[in-house]
Amino acid sequence: MTEAATTTTTPSLNKFEKFKAEKDGLAVKAEIEKFASLGWEAMDETDRDHRLKWMGVFFRPVTPGKFMMRLRMPNGILSCEQMRVLAEVIQRYGDDACADITTRQNIQLRGIRIEDLPNIFDKFRAVGLTSVQSGMDNVRNITGDPLAGLDADELFDTRELVQQIQDMITNQGEGNPEFSNLPRKFNIAITGGRDNSVHAEINDLAFVPAFKEGQGEESEQKFGFNVLVGGFFSAKRCDAAIPLNAWVPPEDVVALCRAVLEVFRDRGLRANRQKSRLMWLIDEWGLEKFRAEVEKQFGKSLISAAAHDEIDWEKRDHIGVYKQKQPGLNYVGLHVPVGRLYAEDMFEIARLAEVYGSGEIRMTVEQNFVIPNIPDSRLEVFLTEDLLNKFTINPKPLTRSLVSCTGAQFCNFALIETKNRALAMIKALEAELELTRPVRIHWTGCPNSCGQPQVADIGLMGTKARKNGKAVDGVDIYMGGKVGKEAQLGTCVTKGVPCEDLQLVLRELLIEHFGARLPQPATV
Repeated sequence: MTEAATTTTTPSLNKFEKFKAEKDGLAVKAEIEKFASLGWEAMDETDRDHRLKWMGVFFRPVTPGKFMMRLRMPNGILSCEQMRVLAEVIQRYGDDACADITTRQNIQLRGIRIEDLPNIFDKFRAVGLTSVQSGMDNVRNITGDPLAGLDADELFDTRELVQQIQDMITNQGEGNPEFSNLPRKFNIAITGGRDNSVHAEINDLAFVPAFKEGQGEESEQKFGFNVLVGGFFSAKRCDAAIPLNAWVPPEDVVALCRAVLEVFRDRGLRANRQKSRLMWLIDEWGLEKFRAEVEKQFGKSLISAAAHDEIDWEKRDHIGVYKQKQPGLNYVGLHVPVGRLYAEDMFEIARLAEVYGSGEIRMTVEQNFVIPNIPDSRLEVFLTEDLLNKFTINPKPLTRSLVSCTGAQFCNFALIETKNRALAMIKALEAELELTRPVRIHWTGCPNSCGQPQVADIGLMGTKARKNGKAVDGVDIYMGGKVGKEAQLGTCVTKGVPCEDLQLVLRELLIEHFGARLPQPATV
């Protein structure tokens, strides 16, 4: 690191910077056996509550003794063998355990006990899984197109680039102290299609497809990416990413990621944790200075951005049956209600991927999954499998686009329960309304916005409301979020709606803004 990065020991810095300066989060990797022997109650609290997150292990005060584990799943892809291992891990814990598909194409396991960590990490290593650097002040799961390599209309297959970036950041999944002490978390996304499948605008660093006119004697267009920076959600502030005025060919993407991360690591703001995301540094410096500093780390001048990018489609959700670019093969997108999986589901998903496809499973940022490479000759039988009754290819319009964070059932930050409440309310609304198109409704339990309400048609953020003089569960309502072409963030339109009144409020919003109708009485 540069001299600027060593300022983490100054007394003015927050408690997180102080404990990182005392001991790097990755140091706990060598202590997993000791922690397993000690038990969670005897551990040093900072190791337990914070440093374990560098290994993807999260203490949850709402479920004492039961931890969450977050994987790293580049581009949202895993094999049937990996899925079985994840199922085996949570199967051990019975009713207390489950898994969630996240809004970053990832999987989180719930109900884990610390005494089992050494065995779990052995299982992960055996099938090429890693959870390293998946929490706290690290680069989170790197998202890419869920249809990479499958879609006939794609402009670039993102899989290899996403893997290369992960390998650079994590030292091939072993842990990399070069990038284990960022000022705050950091999100990276790469999209190679035309529909912004990764929600580029909400990432600290994003690459969107763009063609650049040739220079000099080279008259033909060259493919690459326009670069966006600074997008993030937090309790204090939410901002869409802004153009860096830079274009890079695919071969420069990994190096530019490194350069941006090095600038953020060495020069990012660390005193006030609420102002430590990348956009705050850009605000302080101005975009031109930030771009110039990135160029210094990059080692050469950045090419100015292409005049326009290739995001010109509305966002697809990939649910249903679709032809691949490979003749005779299909991918099938299955809907998982609010992303919640149990061990028996995961074993069955792995079986279907192996029996009917190539053994591959892909996650989407909408908390669903895709099974690719199903031959025409096997498709009809696949569609008769019992699992498709639970994870349907044709969900109802509101269910289809429902997204939810973990909520108060497992997360101590959440102010309200989300997943179960969201499912019940959507079922009730679908029973009383007729809709002609999906409406994206996102639930998040607190202002940290893990459920991304700002990108929804209707976003619901958990809060405490007042009703009849008493504090009750409530939501703030966001509207106007748009994904795909001309993506934009929504804004808060109503605050403090009690959850017990929310169904009526949502019904009116759906009728007024999204063409929903109450069923017409039958005529005699």
